Amino acid sequence: MNKNIPTTGHEWTEREKYIFRFFFLFLILQALPLSIDLFKILFGFNWLYISYADIFNLTRLSAKFLPGKDSFLNWAIVGIISAIGAVAWSKIKKQAYNYDELYYWLRTVVRYRLAIGVIGYGFIKFFPLQAPFPSISNLNTAYGDFSPWKIFSMSLGIVPGYESFLGGVEILAGLLLLFRRTASIGALIILIFTGNVFISNLGYGGGEYVYASYLISFAIFVLWFDAKRIYNLVSLELPTQPNYFKPAFSPHFSQLRLALKSFVLIIFVFFYGIKTYSGFKRDPYQFPKQSGLANVAGIYNVAEFKVNGKILPYSQVDEVRWNDVVFEKWATLSIRSNRPVLTDEVDYETISADDKGRNYELAGSGGRHYYAYRVDTSKQTLFLENKNSHYQNEKLVLTYIRPDASTIHLSGLNERGDSISAILIRLDKKYPLKLSRRKALKL
Repeated sequence: MNKNIPTTGHEWTEREKYIFRFFFLFLILQALPLSIDLFKILFGFNWLYISYADIFNLTRLSAKFLPGKDSFLNWAIVGIISAIGAVAWSKIKKQAYNYDELYYWLRTVVRYRLAIGVIGYGFIKFFPLQAPFPSISNLNTAYGDFSPWKIFSMSLGIVPGYESFLGGVEILAGLLLLFRRTASIGALIILIFTGNVFISNLGYGGGEYVYASYLISFAIFVLWFDAKRIYNLVSLELPTQPNYFKPAFSPHFSQLRLALKSFVLIIFVFFYGIKTYSGFKRDPYQFPKQSGLANVAGIYNVAEFKVNGKILPYSQVDEVRWNDVVFEKWATLSIRSNRPVLTDEVDYETISADDKGRNYELAGSGGRHYYAYRVDTSKQTLFLENKNSHYQNEKLVLTYIRPDASTIHLSGLNERGDSISAILIRLDKKYPLKLSRRKALKL
């Protein structure tokens, strides 16, 4: 790189230099993947077949020193380290630092990190994966049994076209950030878009408000470079000088810069986009990929229910008797009864390659108990395991008989160790949400 980089003509005061040193260290530490989850993600890679989940989980990393969900305590740790570093920096033998140059490179790092972050989320919305269409179990759960966050997510999932539009906005903003001349436009889009995400997470109890704040802080920094000029031109309608600062690169450094930009575009845009589309078609990450029992998907009324040989009548208050059972297309079975449910939640967005880690269908949802199951078709046996983290040790073994296409007999032991028998009759239920405007629901 050519060291004779021009300046902006602005003289940095000592106070400005100290503040800059702090934010330089703070933003660099935030931009780097200094996370306790980094090695967990890297060791989980299948390097022969990198999936969109691997790339997304990398784009999601931020400075994290404490286990668990994102926390502003991690920001405090970075802030303390940055403050100490800024003091030490000021004590070091003073050199002729070009603060305009440092500012340029800091902004470059931040805008690339911000671009990768928003593109990571953009593609899982553009191909509507983040908020999928509600499952059969969700469609047969009482509205009051959902958390506010789950209602918000499902409201987005029933309009995949709008979700794709939102993803397209994020991808566009990310692409604008990759180019110096359009970076401020991209940052402004993110401030509006991600600001709404931040408010939504606070209002609906989502777990992404810390990461949304992370992206917003980066967008503010990127936009700050041109903010005063934009304000003078648009709001005050005053003559405004353009940015005259243009870095001068040597030919070799220009080639390296082009190679790095090409790498980001190839990996985080083209390759990630193709992988995400493939995942949308073959492996939507919110729901398990293991197929369930063949030709049984639907909701079933529990026509007869026995406990220890005794028939229990229909009841809205009995915690033992099942009211209905749902078989999903994938290997999940859910049971609705009056038995209380300790609601499982999702702390932050992550894509799990393992079905056991995919709990979107039950997260933020009460009223039903969800079971992952495997099938032994030779013995006509279902091995059920409660998917809720609050009931990790609850396992059932049920045998099944299918006398016809709409009837299933289940028998075995329930979670209390009682002998149970249930006759399930499939309901031919229509869902208005699945009908287009040109179709009519005939009652």
